[in-house]
Amino acid sequence: MSIDVQPSHVDQIKQINLGLVYGLIDQYGPISRIALSKKSQLAPASITKITRELFDAHLVKEVEFPDLGFRGRPAIGLKTDSKGWQFLCIRIDKDSTVLGLRDLSNNLIVEEELSLSASENQSFLNCLAELIDNFFSRHQSHLERLTAISVTTNGIVDPINGIIHNSPHYSIQNLPLSTFLYRRIGVPVFLQHGITAWTIAESLYGAGKGCQNIIQIVIDDNVGVGIMIAGKMLHAGNQSVVEIGHTQVEPDGERCYCGNTGCLETVVGIKNILLKARELASQYPDSLISPATPLTVELLCLAANQGDPLATEIIRGVGERIGHIMAIMVNIFNPDKILIGSPLNKAKHILYPVIQQKITQLSLPGYSQRVNLAATAFANSGTLPAASLIKQSLYSGHLLLEIMQG
Repeated sequence: MSIDVQPSHVDQIKQINLGLVYGLIDQYGPISRIALSKKSQLAPASITKITRELFDAHLVKEVEFPDLGFRGRPAIGLKTDSKGWQFLCIRIDKDSTVLGLRDLSNNLIVEEELSLSASENQSFLNCLAELIDNFFSRHQSHLERLTAISVTTNGIVDPINGIIHNSPHYSIQNLPLSTFLYRRIGVPVFLQHGITAWTIAESLYGAGKGCQNIIQIVIDDNVGVGIMIAGKMLHAGNQSVVEIGHTQVEPDGERCYCGNTGCLETVVGIKNILLKARELASQYPDSLISPATPLTVELLCLAANQGDPLATEIIRGVGERIGHIMAIMVNIFNPDKILIGSPLNKAKHILYPVIQQKITQLSLPGYSQRVNLAATAFANSGTLPAASLIKQSLYSGHLLLEIMQG
């Protein structure tokens, strides 16, 4: 888990500069020390010292590359050295978990989806530990230096202290996951809500790359939002401050796992809109949707794309609910881009205009006119979002210091 002792001012500056230089090498390498100095705005002497430390720790390496415009010997540049450095990504879903082993360049070495069935805190921890042990045993030939573990899950989590407060899928309460894994495996553990991690991934190498101010709305079985302001995820204290999935929109609605009734997630979550579509199907005799036929989100989008009135109404209803909340958030955060991560993206020509119309109607014109709606680059699957937590911790210098200190 993360270091508990607060770093001194000098140590904090060292961590920031270390992460800055490593991040520039990772993004622009091979890159010369002179170019590093210019991009980082650090003195050449500082660059020399930092790059030497990274080189000695086998986190970067020197390579030759052609220096265009000059004759003679190739220039010497720096690039990240990920060989042998590995981390374990864990994605906890309903009744299953995905385990992925990656290197520091984010290359996937091996990944498996495994069944996870547990009832309470201790059985959950024991089941997860057994899955990890067996995963390592099966892939021992691939294992080298394990540097960290990253975990993503939906529910209410405390990413600072590594606690899962509760989950929509498991009967767990205030589960100290990071402490448990740290004591068992002995490497830093990073825990984050799945949507927040997904937003980080999109900002690093997805549809939000190059944007400093992003709102990502996820409409799936879980409904939530990730917000990035000035390049940093929005947090307050030890909690994610933005919670829309558990905002009450129907006071007399369905009971939610959080304890409230009529939460947005119970209204526009995929499971719920499919149920609603089947309930309304008898009122639409010409609809492609039948009360007696199993319905998937893919079939719902296919029907909407073919002009089915019921499917269109359902998706437009989702757009109106989401658009109303997005309009408020646009007024508060003034984003450059709104990313939408949802299986409903298959019918985005129906969904997006409704969301955009609500934003235009209900938010400040100067803000709504500049915002751009776009689909996420990645699907809500696999361990890539969990991997983004490692990349983020490297760029902040946090994980780099822990690696260099052994």
